Amino acid sequence: MDNNFLEGTALILGASSGFGEATALELAASGMDIIGVHLDRKGTMPNVERIIAAIEKQGRRALFFNMNAASAEKRKEVLDKLESEGMTVRVLLHSLAFGSLKPLIAETAKKAISQPQMEMTIDVMANSLVYWTQDLVQRKRFDRGGSIFCLTSAGGSRVWPSYGAVSAAKSAIECHVRQLALELGPHEISVNSIRAGVTDTPALRKIPGNEEMIRLAKEKNPWGRLTTPEDVAGVISLLSHAKAKWVTGNVIGVDGGEFIVD
Repeated sequence: MDNNFLEGTALILGASSGFGEATALELAASGMDIIGVHLDRKGTMPNVERIIAAIEKQGRRALFFNMNAASAEKRKEVLDKLESEGMTVRVLLHSLAFGSLKPLIAETAKKAISQPQMEMTIDVMANSLVYWTQDLVQRKRFDRGGSIFCLTSAGGSRVWPSYGAVSAAKSAIECHVRQLALELGPHEISVNSIRAGVTDTPALRKIPGNEEMIRLAKEKNPWGRLTTPEDVAGVISLLSHAKAKWVTGNVIGVDGGEFIVD
Protein backbone atom coordinates (compact mmCIF):
# COMPACT_ATOMS: atom_id res chain seq x y z
CA MET A 1 0.00 0.00 0.00
CA ASP A 2 1.26 3.48 -0.88
CA ASN A 3 2.08 5.36 2.33
CA ASN A 4 0.12 8.38 1.08
CA PHE A 5 -3.05 6.60 0.02
CA LEU A 6 -5.64 4.13 1.23
CA GLU A 7 -7.23 1.31 -0.69
CA GLY A 8 -10.26 -0.93 -0.39
CA THR A 9 -13.80 -0.04 0.63
CA ALA A 10 -15.21 2.04 3.47
CA LEU A 11 -18.71 1.46 4.83
CA ILE A 12 -20.18 4.66 6.27
CA LEU A 13 -23.31 4.44 8.43
CA GLY A 14 -24.87 7.89 8.35
CA ALA A 15 -23.17 8.99 5.13
CA SER A 16 -25.36 11.87 4.02
CA SER A 17 -24.42 14.64 6.45
CA GLY A 18 -22.06 15.76 9.19
CA PHE A 19 -19.21 13.44 10.12
CA GLY A 20 -20.35 10.68 7.79
CA GLU A 21 -20.44 12.94 4.75
CA ALA A 22 -17.05 14.51 5.49
CA THR A 23 -15.43 11.11 6.11
CA ALA A 24 -16.89 9.61 2.94
CA LEU A 25 -15.42 12.46 0.89
CA GLU A 26 -12.07 12.34 2.71
CA LEU A 27 -11.64 8.57 2.31
CA ALA A 28 -12.68 8.73 -1.35
CA ALA A 29 -10.05 11.42 -1.95
CA SER A 30 -7.55 9.11 -0.24
CA GLY A 31 -8.34 6.25 -2.63
CA MET A 32 -11.22 4.28 -1.13
CA ASP A 33 -14.53 3.19 -2.62
CA ILE A 34 -17.51 4.19 -0.47
CA ILE A 35 -20.60 2.27 0.59
CA GLY A 36 -22.97 4.73 2.22
CA VAL A 37 -26.03 3.96 4.31
CA HIS A 38 -28.27 6.93 5.05
CA LEU A 39 -31.89 7.80 5.76
CA ASP A 40 -33.15 10.77 3.76
CA ARG A 41 -36.43 12.08 2.48
CA LYS A 42 -36.95 13.61 -0.95
CA GLY A 43 -36.01 17.10 0.21
CA THR A 44 -32.47 16.16 1.26
CA MET A 45 -31.71 13.73 -1.57
CA PRO A 46 -30.01 16.43 -3.71
CA ASN A 47 -27.24 16.58 -1.09
CA VAL A 48 -26.85 12.80 -1.26
CA GLU A 49 -26.57 13.03 -5.03
CA ARG A 50 -23.91 15.75 -4.63
CA ILE A 51 -21.90 13.50 -2.32
CA ILE A 52 -22.11 10.58 -4.73
CA ALA A 53 -21.00 12.79 -7.61
CA ALA A 54 -18.03 14.09 -5.60
CA ILE A 55 -16.94 10.53 -4.78
CA GLU A 56 -17.23 9.42 -8.38
CA LYS A 57 -15.30 12.49 -9.51
CA GLN A 58 -12.37 11.08 -7.53
CA GLY A 59 -12.59 7.95 -9.67
CA ARG A 60 -14.02 5.91 -6.79
CA ARG A 61 -17.17 3.82 -6.61
CA ALA A 62 -20.13 5.14 -4.60
CA LEU A 63 -22.77 2.58 -3.60
CA PHE A 64 -25.44 4.25 -1.46
CA PHE A 65 -28.48 2.77 0.31
CA ASN A 66 -31.35 4.96 1.54
CA MET A 67 -32.60 2.94 4.51
CA ASN A 68 -32.75 2.59 8.28
CA ALA A 69 -29.28 1.40 9.29
CA ALA A 70 -30.63 0.15 12.64
CA SER A 71 -32.97 -2.35 10.95
CA ALA A 72 -31.76 -5.96 10.95
CA GLU A 73 -33.64 -6.58 7.69
CA LYS A 74 -32.05 -3.59 5.96
CA ARG A 75 -28.61 -4.52 7.30
CA LYS A 76 -29.02 -7.93 5.71
CA GLU A 77 -29.94 -6.28 2.42
CA VAL A 78 -26.69 -4.30 2.37
CA LEU A 79 -24.57 -7.28 3.35
CA ASP A 80 -26.27 -9.52 0.79
CA LYS A 81 -25.31 -6.97 -1.87
CA LEU A 82 -21.70 -6.92 -0.67
CA GLU A 83 -21.55 -10.69 -0.67
CA SER A 84 -23.11 -11.03 -4.12
CA GLU A 85 -20.47 -8.69 -5.56
CA GLY A 86 -17.57 -10.19 -3.61
CA MET A 87 -16.95 -6.90 -1.80
CA THR A 88 -15.25 -6.60 1.57
CA VAL A 89 -14.91 -3.69 3.98
CA ARG A 90 -11.63 -2.24 5.23
CA VAL A 91 -13.02 0.72 7.19
CA LEU A 92 -16.34 0.93 9.04
CA LEU A 93 -17.60 4.25 10.40
CA HIS A 94 -20.64 4.31 12.67
CA SER A 95 -22.04 7.84 12.58
CA LEU A 96 -25.72 7.38 13.41
CA ALA A 97 -27.32 10.26 15.28
CA PHE A 98 -30.97 9.54 15.92
CA GLY A 99 -32.56 9.38 19.35
CA SER A 100 -34.80 10.94 21.93
CA LEU A 101 -33.89 14.26 23.54
CA LYS A 102 -36.58 14.14 26.21
CA PRO A 103 -35.55 14.57 29.85
CA LEU A 104 -35.41 11.55 32.14
CA ILE A 105 -37.50 13.31 34.78
CA ALA A 106 -40.53 15.51 34.05
CA GLU A 107 -43.80 16.57 35.64
CA THR A 108 -45.79 14.14 33.51
CA ALA A 109 -45.04 10.81 31.86
CA LYS A 110 -45.78 12.33 28.46
CA LYS A 111 -43.01 14.91 28.84
CA ALA A 112 -40.41 12.42 30.12
CA ILE A 113 -38.59 9.84 28.03
CA SER A 114 -40.38 6.51 27.74
CA GLN A 115 -38.88 3.04 27.87
CA PRO A 116 -39.27 2.48 24.10
CA GLN A 117 -37.63 5.86 23.39
CA MET A 118 -34.73 5.09 25.72
CA GLU A 119 -34.20 1.65 24.21
CA MET A 120 -34.45 2.98 20.65
CA THR A 121 -31.85 5.69 21.33
CA ILE A 122 -29.31 3.28 22.79
CA ASP A 123 -30.02 0.66 20.13
CA VAL A 124 -29.56 3.05 17.19
CA MET A 125 -26.68 5.11 18.54
CA ALA A 126 -24.71 2.32 20.25
CA ASN A 127 -25.83 -1.29 19.91
CA SER A 128 -26.15 -1.16 16.13
CA LEU A 129 -22.35 -0.85 15.93
CA VAL A 130 -22.09 -4.33 17.45
CA TYR A 131 -24.68 -5.84 15.13
CA TRP A 132 -23.05 -4.49 11.96
CA THR A 133 -19.64 -5.67 13.15
CA GLN A 134 -20.95 -9.12 14.05
CA ASP A 135 -22.49 -9.65 10.62
CA LEU A 136 -19.50 -8.32 8.70
CA VAL A 137 -17.10 -10.60 10.56
CA GLN A 138 -19.36 -13.66 10.49
CA ARG A 139 -19.89 -13.26 6.75
CA LYS A 140 -16.14 -12.76 6.27
CA ARG A 141 -16.77 -9.34 4.76
CA PHE A 142 -14.27 -7.47 6.96
CA ASP A 143 -10.67 -7.23 5.78
CA ARG A 144 -8.00 -8.45 8.15
CA GLY A 145 -6.08 -5.39 9.31
CA GLY A 146 -9.12 -3.13 8.91
CA SER A 147 -10.39 -0.33 11.15
CA ILE A 148 -13.65 0.49 12.91
CA PHE A 149 -14.58 3.97 14.11
CA CYS A 150 -17.60 5.41 15.86
CA LEU A 151 -18.55 8.87 17.06
CA THR A 152 -18.89 9.73 20.71
CA SER A 153 -18.95 13.08 22.49
CA ALA A 154 -18.27 14.76 25.81
CA GLY A 155 -21.76 13.52 26.68
CA GLY A 156 -20.22 10.13 27.38
CA SER A 157 -18.92 11.52 30.67
CA ARG A 158 -20.62 14.91 31.09
CA VAL A 159 -24.20 16.11 31.24
CA TRP A 160 -26.48 18.51 29.37
CA PRO A 161 -30.21 19.08 29.85
CA SER A 162 -32.36 16.66 27.79
CA TYR A 163 -29.24 14.75 26.67
CA GLY A 164 -29.67 11.84 29.11
CA ALA A 165 -30.55 9.07 26.67
CA VAL A 166 -27.91 10.18 24.17
CA SER A 167 -25.32 10.36 26.97
CA ALA A 168 -26.21 6.79 27.88
CA ALA A 169 -25.77 5.77 24.25
CA LYS A 170 -22.37 7.50 24.06
CA SER A 171 -21.21 5.74 27.21
CA ALA A 172 -22.48 2.43 25.83
CA ILE A 173 -20.71 2.79 22.50
CA GLU A 174 -17.44 3.59 24.26
CA CYS A 175 -17.85 0.34 26.22
CA HIS A 176 -18.63 -1.55 23.00
CA VAL A 177 -15.44 -0.17 21.44
CA ARG A 178 -13.30 -1.51 24.26
CA GLN A 179 -14.91 -4.95 24.11
CA LEU A 180 -14.75 -5.11 20.31
CA ALA A 181 -11.08 -4.11 20.39
CA LEU A 182 -10.43 -7.08 22.67
CA GLU A 183 -12.43 -9.59 20.65
CA LEU A 184 -11.25 -8.37 17.24
CA GLY A 185 -7.57 -8.35 18.17
CA PRO A 186 -7.07 -11.85 16.71
CA HIS A 187 -8.54 -10.52 13.43
CA GLU A 188 -6.08 -7.59 13.48
CA ILE A 189 -8.99 -5.16 13.33
CA SER A 190 -8.57 -1.95 15.33
CA VAL A 191 -11.55 -0.27 16.98
CA ASN A 192 -11.67 3.30 18.28
CA SER A 193 -14.25 5.90 19.22
CA ILE A 194 -13.72 9.50 18.16
CA ARG A 195 -14.76 12.05 20.77
CA ALA A 196 -15.46 15.04 18.57
CA GLY A 197 -15.71 18.51 20.00
CA VAL A 198 -18.88 20.54 19.62
CA THR A 199 -19.57 20.57 15.89
CA ASP A 200 -22.26 22.50 14.05
CA THR A 201 -24.08 19.61 12.39
CA PRO A 202 -27.78 18.91 11.74
CA ALA A 203 -27.72 16.57 14.77
CA LEU A 204 -26.40 19.31 17.06
CA ARG A 205 -29.08 21.73 15.90
CA LYS A 206 -31.75 19.34 17.23
CA ILE A 207 -30.42 19.51 20.79
CA PRO A 208 -32.33 21.96 22.99
CA GLY A 209 -29.99 24.76 24.01
CA ASN A 210 -27.60 24.15 21.12
CA GLU A 211 -26.88 27.86 20.66
CA GLU A 212 -25.62 28.10 24.23
CA MET A 213 -23.60 24.91 23.71
CA ILE A 214 -21.97 26.47 20.64
CA ARG A 215 -21.22 29.71 22.49
CA LEU A 216 -19.59 27.92 25.42
CA ALA A 217 -17.51 25.69 23.14
CA LYS A 218 -16.13 28.65 21.19
CA GLU A 219 -15.39 30.46 24.43
CA LYS A 220 -13.34 27.69 26.01
CA ASN A 221 -11.76 26.02 22.98
CA PRO A 222 -8.02 26.91 22.83
CA TRP A 223 -8.38 27.41 19.07
CA GLY A 224 -11.32 29.76 19.50
CA ARG A 225 -13.57 27.86 17.11
CA LEU A 226 -15.81 24.83 16.85
CA THR A 227 -14.66 21.44 15.64
CA THR A 228 -15.60 20.77 11.99
CA PRO A 229 -16.61 17.50 10.34
CA GLU A 230 -13.47 17.84 8.21
CA ASP A 231 -11.28 17.93 11.36
CA VAL A 232 -12.73 14.58 12.36
CA ALA A 233 -12.60 13.08 8.87
CA GLY A 234 -8.92 13.91 8.58
CA VAL A 235 -8.10 12.02 11.79
CA ILE A 236 -10.17 9.01 10.72
CA SER A 237 -8.28 8.95 7.42
CA LEU A 238 -4.93 9.04 9.24
CA LEU A 239 -5.93 6.27 11.63
CA SER A 240 -7.17 4.11 8.74
CA HIS A 241 -3.60 3.57 7.55
CA ALA A 242 -1.94 0.26 8.35
CA LYS A 243 0.77 2.07 10.34
CA ALA A 244 -1.91 3.10 12.89
CA LYS A 245 -3.22 -0.43 13.50
CA TRP A 246 -1.72 -0.60 17.03
CA VAL A 247 -4.03 2.22 18.15
CA THR A 248 -7.13 0.41 19.37
CA GLY A 249 -9.69 0.38 22.17
CA ASN A 250 -9.47 4.13 22.76
CA VAL A 251 -11.60 7.21 23.08
CA ILE A 252 -9.66 9.66 20.91
CA GLY A 253 -10.33 13.35 21.42
CA VAL A 254 -10.58 15.36 18.22
CA ASP A 255 -11.57 18.75 19.55
CA GLY A 256 -8.64 21.18 19.56
CA GLY A 257 -8.27 20.68 23.31
CA GLU A 258 -11.86 21.64 24.14
CA PHE A 259 -12.50 18.70 26.50
CA ILE A 260 -9.56 19.45 28.80
CA VAL A 261 -10.65 23.03 29.53
CA ASP A 262 -13.06 23.36 32.46
